[in-house]
Amino acid sequence: MELESDKLADYLQDLPVICLNEPAIKNLSQKLSSNTKNEIASIQRAFYYVRDKIDHSWDIQATRVTKTSVEVLESGHGICYAKANLLTGLLRRAGIPTGYCYQKLLLFDEVDKRYCIHALNAVYIKSQDAWFRLDARGNKTGIDAQFSMNKEHLAFNPDTRLGERDYNVIYTKPNRKTMRVLEESNDALAMYVNTLPESL
Repeated sequence: MELESDKLADYLQDLPVICLNEPAIKNLSQKLSSNTKNEIASIQRAFYYVRDKIDHSWDIQATRVTKTSVEVLESGHGICYAKANLLTGLLRRAGIPTGYCYQKLLLFDEVDKRYCIHALNAVYIKSQDAWFRLDARGNKTGIDAQFSMNKEHLAFNPDTRLGERDYNVIYTKPNRKTMRVLEESNDALAMYVNTLPESL
């Protein structure tokens, strides 16, 4: 993986969609990282919280569009772009450098040949001096993302034969296209089916 920036501070910055100083994010981040000085345990707790406690909007057929970390936390759901913002907020608030990663995937099946951009995160683990990708999209039948520092265990493994791919960059900010579609949509289900960006 390539880094967009060689400055770890850029992966700790606050943004309007990350909301580091909002009480809800501060309090939850502190709760998830309390009682441990182990950075890996803190990352695991935040990852499993976002993966398991926050639903994917499509999975529960929720129509509300959420974007910021606070909106996702308050509503209890978001698509991958929004869930990535929440995980970034929780980890950056705990002082753990966190970035954004993307994949190009078939949206539904091979027959349709329609693609979408999928968002996930990467975290820097200081004790390992290395970055690791994490996907808190949310598990269901056929999707089993896990925290792993040995072999990646992501929600999706792009199949290049089908036109899918990994974008091998760890970005400091969420992609503009992904944030724009959240801003301009008022129905999450219609957005998911019709207007998700197909490429970065």
